[in-house]
Amino acid sequence: MRARAALEHVVAALVEHPADVAIEEVEDDDGVVLELTVHPDDVGKVIGKRGRTAKALRTLVRAAGALDDEDVTVEIID
Repeated sequence: MRARAALEHVVAALVEHPADVAIEEVEDDDGVVLELTVHPDDVGKVIGKRGRTAKALRTLVRAAGALDDEDVTVEIID
């Protein structure tokens, strides 16, 4: 899945603890949800100021999912 690979790549570059990045795929009625978990110290970096980084990540993942004809969303788990 291109969306998961894109999310893993970008988030690993953003955070201080890339070994603690975990992504779980969950199927629901609307498509696939990628649940992103990071080290507690890195949550702010993934969300960004006013949620801008999180919004950009969601847009990137949605676009990558569209290449595979999938509806993909991202949830950041605290």
